[in-house]
Amino acid sequence: MKRRNKIIYWIATCWLGLGMLSTGIVQLIQLPEETRMMARLGYPKYFLTILGVWKILGVLAILVPKFRLLKEWAYAGFFFAMSGAIISHLAVGDAAVELFGPVLLLLLTVTSWYFRPADRKII
Repeated sequence: MKRRNKIIYWIATCWLGLGMLSTGIVQLIQLPEETRMMARLGYPKYFLTILGVWKILGVLAILVPKFRLLKEWAYAGFFFAMSGAIISHLAVGDAAVELFGPVLLLLLTVTSWYFRPADRKII
């Protein structure tokens, strides 16, 4: 793997991990603004716990060596969660600023997945 690709992978993966970990923690502790947003989007409060747990586990999966299949599942989960967040915000007519976080995390997910080293891919 080229040095440039490794750098892109690690930058995208570290930012993705930080973003998913921080949002996962916020969802687990159920900050009032987070619960209001989920209610506005039409989701039940318990959905925050589900998302928070899976995001944190997904971060562990993409950062820990080996477990290639688990990494694929984590990337897929991140992709579905962030694309679902984008669609949810669009469906309720939220302002474009509300899309920034999910779009950024979606782009980081795709970038990290695309540039992952061969030892992190299912061959």
